[in-house]
Amino acid sequence: MKEIKLSPSLLSANFANLQDDLDKINRSEADWLHIDIMDGVFVPNISFGFPVLKYVAKLSKKPLDVHLMIVQPEKFITEVKGLGTMLMNVHYEACTHLHRVVQQIKAAGMQAGVTLNPATPVCMLADIIEELDLVLLMSVNPGFGGQKFIPHTLQKVSELRELIERTHSHALIEVDGGVNLETAPLLKQAGADVLVAGNAVFKAPDMIEMVHQLKNI
Repeated sequence: MKEIKLSPSLLSANFANLQDDLDKINRSEADWLHIDIMDGVFVPNISFGFPVLKYVAKLSKKPLDVHLMIVQPEKFITEVKGLGTMLMNVHYEACTHLHRVVQQIKAAGMQAGVTLNPATPVCMLADIIEELDLVLLMSVNPGFGGQKFIPHTLQKVSELRELIERTHSHALIEVDGGVNLETAPLLKQAGADVLVAGNAVFKAPDMIEMVHQLKNI
């Protein structure tokens, strides 16, 4: 089986000692750095804004995987690109004109991802899957870290893998929420390509070793 990509979630980092945490991620086998931007409207929480993220972008040596849990994410394409972002990810549920937003992200020079909430079926992406670089399946309800993994996500990963293969899409499958040493092997077997891990990595006694273990499940 192919090697899984790992994208540790900044939301779980220790912001009182952020530089040290990012240094450990830089030295680890992590592939990307996952950044959740929350507005308190689309999700019931607020995370961090661009002044903080400019600092993070300077410290991170990993490609930035930016996930916007906000209304009207298209308004911030320029700011997200300005961070040096590799991939900008928007929610299906937050975009009235999703195809246009995807085009705008790509025109800005970034890869385009689309996220589905736990209650949104995979079939909703049938008409745009060929345009996407990545689909993120939320395996918890977005807004807070440390939630319990929703088991139905495994079936959604399998359904999404079937859709991607049937349409010859090149999109990667990313999963975010409750990813740990127990759920990661199941997600890999179901067909996931990228795993977002928050508490499992940043709360581990040895972050670098935990990244190694998750990468080699």
